[in-house]
Amino acid sequence: MNPVLGISLKVLSAIVFTMMSAVLKTLMDRYPVGEVVFFRSFFAILPLCLWLGWNGELINGLRTKNVIGHFKRGFLGTGGMALGFTALSYLPLHDAIAIGYASPLILVVLAAILLKETVRAYRWTAVAVGFVGVLIMLSPYLSPKTFAGGMMAGPALGAACALLGAICSAGAMVQVRRLTGTEKTGAIVFYFFILASALSFCTIVFGWKMPDATDLALFVLGGILGGVGQILMTECYRYADASVIAPFEYTTMIWALLLGWFMFGDLPTPTILTGATIVAATGLFIVWRERQLGIERAKELKVAPQKPGA
Repeated sequence: MNPVLGISLKVLSAIVFTMMSAVLKTLMDRYPVGEVVFFRSFFAILPLCLWLGWNGELINGLRTKNVIGHFKRGFLGTGGMALGFTALSYLPLHDAIAIGYASPLILVVLAAILLKETVRAYRWTAVAVGFVGVLIMLSPYLSPKTFAGGMMAGPALGAACALLGAICSAGAMVQVRRLTGTEKTGAIVFYFFILASALSFCTIVFGWKMPDATDLALFVLGGILGGVGQILMTECYRYADASVIAPFEYTTMIWALLLGWFMFGDLPTPTILTGATIVAATGLFIVWRERQLGIERAKELKVAPQKPGA
């Protein structure tokens, strides 16, 4: 276990995934969500194969001992991806990502219940405070005015899809944590992309649109970014508990605010900024707390051999 490395990989994956979301958001108003999921998944296989080839694991890296586990991760991950992309088509980039912040909070709970990870009171408190920040950011979508047009109204539907996608993503990450016990990173990512491509390709019967050269280039770019982000995200769970990694999903708000303003002209409201500040503070607190625990563990290990009978 190496929490610092795991956290660093998670932050890098957050940056890459936010860039991917911004690129694909430009396509959501012109193409069905199933088509977007397919191209994002299919072209993500390219960086994965290059990465495996570079490490000399193109064959051995794809061996698997848990086919059923890959199917579970694939179905949950594909569902979360489709719901998340649907949310992007109805909401500003930073708002869609803000609602997705429910996923790390759900993940901490699932990690404690299903993975039996130790989550101490300090971390539970930080997660609770972070959840308050998420609720502040979500408050514009929780008012009666938002639902005046019914659940099929744009903002309400987008918020509902983002929340359901967060639940699916949390479940998928629990499954990833289980798979890392026996599977290599290449296998986990490769079989997810294959299954996601196959499932989304089935939606072609509902009507797809042939992309022009510019849009095809954007699809390829989005897929490559998604592949790199997926590798980084999967690898980070090898070095730290899921409940430690989860809060650093919040760093995506920084990149979402910047890209949302630069690419779409979306300026954050004071409500969004207030909530983002709170969740960022909780992330910094967890970094400090984990560092303190690491120092304490190191002292215990240093003293242990000196005990009688050691």
